[in-house]
Amino acid sequence: MAAKSASPRNRKSSGFWIYFVLIVICIIWLIPTVGVFITSFREPQDIYGSGWWTIFPHQGWTKESEILVDANIDVDQPFQIQGITTTFTELRKGVQLPDGRQLTWVGNKRSRLVEVETYGWIGFDINLTLENYRDVLSGGTVQYVDASGNQIQRQGNDLGTAFLNSIAVAVPATIIPILIAAFAAYGFAWMNFAGRKFLFTIVVGLIVVPLQIALVPVLQDFTALNLNGSYLAMWLAHTGFGLPLAIYLLYNYIGELPRDILESAFIDGASHFTIFIQLILPLAVPALASFAIFQFLWVWNDYLVALIFLGDQNRVVTMALAAMVGEKGQDWHLLTSGAFISMILPLTVFFALQRYFVRGLTAGSVKG
Repeated sequence: MAAKSASPRNRKSSGFWIYFVLIVICIIWLIPTVGVFITSFREPQDIYGSGWWTIFPHQGWTKESEILVDANIDVDQPFQIQGITTTFTELRKGVQLPDGRQLTWVGNKRSRLVEVETYGWIGFDINLTLENYRDVLSGGTVQYVDASGNQIQRQGNDLGTAFLNSIAVAVPATIIPILIAAFAAYGFAWMNFAGRKFLFTIVVGLIVVPLQIALVPVLQDFTALNLNGSYLAMWLAHTGFGLPLAIYLLYNYIGELPRDILESAFIDGASHFTIFIQLILPLAVPALASFAIFQFLWVWNDYLVALIFLGDQNRVVTMALAAMVGEKGQDWHLLTSGAFISMILPLTVFFALQRYFVRGLTAGSVKG
């Protein structure tokens, strides 16, 4: 007996749960991302004093007034304030008064400032700033006030220059291997020459060779040629490491293009170069765009190759962010701002080419 097809009600129910699960996954993924994004615009003292979600309407403590503790009072011992006896440690955590208000010590012991707070609804906190991004992009001195009221000075990491260096590395290192791989893929797919299958097997085998194996020999060659520390060294390295996968992906796509089109072009007297430029490249745009996304993201997020072949002389974004984590690990407002600066261009590239992404991923797939 043939199996009965699912009823419309069952199909609608299954579709609902699929979309529900996808929405939940998206929300779980987006919540921390939104939190980091909001944190990148907040003042340092606000970050240390409250969570990022407090910029939205919520119930909490709001400052009603301030009390300046007398300088003659020894805050290392219990003392009286607003009719109650308490300590500095308790005030730092918050001490509730009989009328429902709360006393909170602000800053360190030298500040001697106590806030009187009331509990209720708090509206939108629009105390946001672009100063964090300015400090991260500049290479000058960064000044801000921490949660204890101390004036902090830091040396900027000059992420703006690192951003330009990453563009200088990533754009050529994406275009060069794509062009070379497209020529090679066309040759493997549509040209007959001796050793074609053997050479293609070598190309496929190179895909599984770990990148780390080639770093030291390539570094020695670049040093001998006086290329180490230059953009050219980065372009050559990323081109060599990215070519095997690029050739394989483009070969699968170009090899499945209709043979009739190429045969008609050959009959009309077109050369291989003309066919490649006028037919293959326009038809292979989805595969080219798909690999461009992979290659650009790989080069942009690369740290190891840049550290070895480029060094600290022309620091890229990943190296600048790593330096920030080591030097300013406690400065969340700078780290989050730097993280989103590094994401701007990759997101732009992805959304610009995303319509080709799925078509390029399915290049060479088996059709039923």
